[in-house]
Amino acid sequence: MTTLEKLLRIREEKGAGYLVLVDPDKGEPQQTVALAVRAKEGGADALLVGGSLLLSSSFDNLVGLIKQEVDLPLIIFPGSPTQVSRYADAILFLSLISGRNPTYLIGEQVRAAPVIKALEVEPISVGYMLIESGRVTSAEFMSNTTPIPRDKCDIAKATALAAEYLGMDLVYLEAGSGAVQAVPDEMVAATSAYVSLPVIVGGGIRTPEEARKKVEAGAAFVVTGNVLEQNGSPALIREFAEAVHVKPKSEAGEGKA
Repeated sequence: MTTLEKLLRIREEKGAGYLVLVDPDKGEPQQTVALAVRAKEGGADALLVGGSLLLSSSFDNLVGLIKQEVDLPLIIFPGSPTQVSRYADAILFLSLISGRNPTYLIGEQVRAAPVIKALEVEPISVGYMLIESGRVTSAEFMSNTTPIPRDKCDIAKATALAAEYLGMDLVYLEAGSGAVQAVPDEMVAATSAYVSLPVIVGGGIRTPEEARKKVEAGAAFVVTGNVLEQNGSPALIREFAEAVHVKPKSEAGEGKA
């Protein structure tokens, strides 16, 4: 079973999937590995590893260390073609479809593709959409693109539909690391209802209640990152997981049988 198939099965069985993002630049390697272990203990469904920058020179080793300690699907969320590792189960093969900078629409993808193939890492094609969040985020600054205005649901819908017609696997609505405001529930609802692709939502989600609202609006997967760097206790992670997993355990178990 591919990693994408595992993610889709998680969504089917649990109602939605909870993904924890660990950023190599936000702590020492042992701290990052410890957060990944707590994510597993707290009920996260998969791990995303990556960031807009890469100040560490040991990305490959870090991914390997996490893989040794955690048996969750380990997926690279790359900020550049340098963020590839043979230890990962998959990589989000992102195209920044909300912007018009050709470097991040196709340029970096051409550079990364041969490396991904050589390392035999599963690529998951993702239409990546930056959404206005109240501040300039790292992703917005580094990509030199303008995010979709948070009140322009029609633009988000049309952009996501283009991703579907281009044959992508997933759509990612991203407010960005450290966002002041998360992606509006209205935009999540409008986009998820308009396309058949599963929708990932991340950035600015600080409470389990916010996470549940994204799922209720139609998100197939919810991502948290910064909030766990500040307080990544298994208890908080479990609260997020329980908020995202909208199907009762008994119902999820029946679906699995």
